[in-house]
Amino acid sequence: MVTRSARTAVARSADGFAELAAGNWKAAKRRFETALRDGQDPVFLEGLSWAAWWLDEAESVFSCRERAYRLYRQRGDAAGAARVAVWLAVDHLDFHGAPVVAAAWLRRAARLLEPLPTGPEHGWLAFQEGYLAHLAGDSSAAGRCGRTAADIGRRHGVADLEMLGLALEGGALVAEARVTEGMRCLDEATVAALGGEATVPISSAWTFCFMVSACLEVQDYERAFEWCDRIAEFARRYQSRYMFGFCRSHYGAVELRRGRWNEAEAQLTTAAGDYERSRPALVGDALVWLAELRRRQGRTAEAIELLDRTGEGIAALVCRSRLAMDDGNAPAAIEHLDRALRQIAGERVLDRAPALELLARARIAVGDLAGATAAIAHLRELGTRLDNLAIRAGAQLTEAAHAAAVGDHATARRLREDAADALTGGGAVYEALVARVDLASSLLALGRVRAAEEMAGRALDGLVALGAVVEATRARRVVAECTEDAYPDQLGSITRREREVLRLVARGLTNRRIAEHLVVSEHTIHRHVTNLLRKLDLPSRTAAATFAARSGLLDEDG
Repeated sequence: MVTRSARTAVARSADGFAELAAGNWKAAKRRFETALRDGQDPVFLEGLSWAAWWLDEAESVFSCRERAYRLYRQRGDAAGAARVAVWLAVDHLDFHGAPVVAAAWLRRAARLLEPLPTGPEHGWLAFQEGYLAHLAGDSSAAGRCGRTAADIGRRHGVADLEMLGLALEGGALVAEARVTEGMRCLDEATVAALGGEATVPISSAWTFCFMVSACLEVQDYERAFEWCDRIAEFARRYQSRYMFGFCRSHYGAVELRRGRWNEAEAQLTTAAGDYERSRPALVGDALVWLAELRRRQGRTAEAIELLDRTGEGIAALVCRSRLAMDDGNAPAAIEHLDRALRQIAGERVLDRAPALELLARARIAVGDLAGATAAIAHLRELGTRLDNLAIRAGAQLTEAAHAAAVGDHATARRLREDAADALTGGGAVYEALVARVDLASSLLALGRVRAAEEMAGRALDGLVALGAVVEATRARRVVAECTEDAYPDQLGSITRREREVLRLVARGLTNRRIAEHLVVSEHTIHRHVTNLLRKLDLPSRTAAATFAARSGLLDEDG
């Protein structure tokens, strides 16, 4: 016989789930807590865990779910226990950043579900296994799991699983540079999410996350911004600090790209605060974007401090390599980039683009033109395959740097013009200005001094307005090179051997060829070139060549 108190508890539980569906987290929490006074029912505990999840009460989340798991096991409800085990895996990822513990809970869920007929719990397990694979860079496994989850969702009428499975499959395809196929899956999943088909609110949120992350991977910032608006609306509706952190982090990335650095700083700082209070394991992306902003502002110590808080992930290593290049330490940049590329799974080709672009530039800086050529070839192929403006522009700029290094300044000028125009058209304000500083260097090397000065001056104005201290300093040097008094008599500060090296640099020889000519090691030549640039306060080999010509050094007897 069912007691009156039991019937009352069930009614309160039903009311609690209704409050959850409406996003009334505190009311739901009260309902479930009251119901639990009449008995420890795993269903009540599961409901209370969701209220705590949305209220960012981590301790209560784990306590309720672990108790629910044990009670389901005691009752012989393997499906219920497996469902809670899957969510505990998610919790260990979100709150603690513990993929090993998460994987262990998923294995526990799989063991419980193995003897049971396929049901929705199998779909949730497939999705979370796929998400873990996606985080680890195994896009093939992630795509397979996504298809499995979507299929189970369709067969059992669970819209959440169908949309999330499609979103996971789409994200995996985009990571493999199969962008058209991937976006097709993501579009379908997002339409379902916007249509209110999900029964678990977080399903819609995660679907949006996959879409925006994919947009940022392919550098489609305008599209990302539009989706961020929808995520922000969702976050406001459900008052989720978790979702506010996500959308603000991506808003910040988009604003940084658009050249709205004050807005970017505000969004990224707030995002980091949201995550640190609710999901500290997820704060890394916001901190890396903020570190990149600090790097551009010339606030190097702050950038390094932020990166030290994020660990040694791929994005952090790429940012560290940029800092090394700013400091003229190309060998250190190469070390960081090689390490980053080793972390990227073979099929995640899209993740390789930023590292390859920077690696090519770093190898050019140390005179390794063959290594640079290999990186450029990968970039060019990727940009062509994706028909992606930003990646194609990056490939053009690295090709231009290579052309300038071998003295082909006409080709460098053409490539830099095309890249600068494309970046300007795509709204990449900072990147376009940097490209125009490079273009000014090419114009100067071709003897078009007035055009170079005008180009560098306009770029300098834009960089100063942004607050881009590092690149503004480089632009000022190019402007100075364009004036008649650009080079005071500094030849007295360099040694006789450095003069020899400078003459050969000005004639377009690589470090390797200079080493062969002078019968010394390539490392010795690299050291001489580094010392020359430092002593003469010059930004590049191209600037050194111009200095040599203007100072009359090329007219001296060798």
